[in-house]
Amino acid sequence: MTAISGSAAAVTGAASGIGRALALELAARGCDLALADRDDAGLQQVAAEIANANKRKITIHHVDVGEPAQIQEFAYAAIAAHPQLNIIINNAGVALLGAFNEVDQAQMEWLININFWGVVHGTRAFLPHLSKQREAHIVNLSSIFGIVAPPGQTAYCAAKFAVRGFSESLRHELAMANSPVKLSVVHPGGV
Repeated sequence: MTAISGSAAAVTGAASGIGRALALELAARGCDLALADRDDAGLQQVAAEIANANKRKITIHHVDVGEPAQIQEFAYAAIAAHPQLNIIINNAGVALLGAFNEVDQAQMEWLININFWGVVHGTRAFLPHLSKQREAHIVNLSSIFGIVAPPGQTAYCAAKFAVRGFSESLRHELAMANSPVKLSVVHPGGV
């Protein structure tokens, strides 16, 4: 497991929810942070809260994880600001409730673009740098709905099952390559 104290982590979806809680906890444990979200005001608030309680280096980045170019720019900026960065937490996500026939194609693509492709693009953008570290960790957020599939959640379940499959397969690839990068996939319950 990657040591947290003295590390630097990039966290997507850091302005609220799980991302905010992760940012606060990582800072409390001695980790510098590159925080990303579309919610600039929320990012400012989290960064101020951390700065008041901890003496950690914090950078904030406006990022829409549904846009691959923005994720790549985030990776460049985060690594430039935190050369020791060795943790990426692909946390950003959105929800959409409705039966399959109630959710149109554009809505489903929007959700999958953020919840699945955002994880893939974040992993791809940071992995080359992480692979050069002595130890590093990728944390991809799935959901309990990446394990079970209730009605009214077709789009969300599809994305979270995809995150699970992608992460489990990549974890095996990294291990087979004797990479210093470890990978965890997390399946939280309701938030």
